[in-house]
Amino acid sequence: MNVTAKEKEELLSVLQKRFNENNHRHAELQWATIEEQLLAQPTKLKAVFEMEKTGGEPDVVVFNNNQKQIIFCDCSTESPKGRRSTCYDQEARISRKAHQPLNSAVEMAENMGVKLLNETQYRELQSLDIFDVKTSSWIKTPAEIRKLGGALFCDRRYNTVFTYHNGASSYYAARGFRGCIEI
Repeated sequence: MNVTAKEKEELLSVLQKRFNENNHRHAELQWATIEEQLLAQPTKLKAVFEMEKTGGEPDVVVFNNNQKQIIFCDCSTESPKGRRSTCYDQEARISRKAHQPLNSAVEMAENMGVKLLNETQYRELQSLDIFDVKTSSWIKTPAEIRKLGGALFCDRRYNTVFTYHNGASSYYAARGFRGCIEI
């Protein structure tokens, strides 16, 4: 499904407003450049649309102080509502004998056209604002941990960002995932 003209117009309006209200996330960048880049890449525009539709409140962020990379990242205060109650990946979802979740973080991210944040990106995002004080978010898990059945997630508690582990097949109503896409 493509983004309709009306949806595109509404999305760009929301994104521009969010961009202007959160200049500290991307101080050196200009909205006109972002919009031009986004409109030139329909598949990435659709991915940002999916981020918005599932409650991610995407905004442009600068990671590693790299002003040349234009990255849209989920900036909702808590883990996006439309992406919670997921286990880590398809293998974990299928392995559950009872109470299989409808989806997994990795599958949803792939279907949306975004990538899960890795631990470094998650921590950088947390340096820009305060996120996940009531929820948690799955992050990209190193292959050696996933091979052993585990997966990683992060949150902020006690004004500190924590990284934890859990079985990849676990899922909770308050755990989702944050995604990003480079434009």
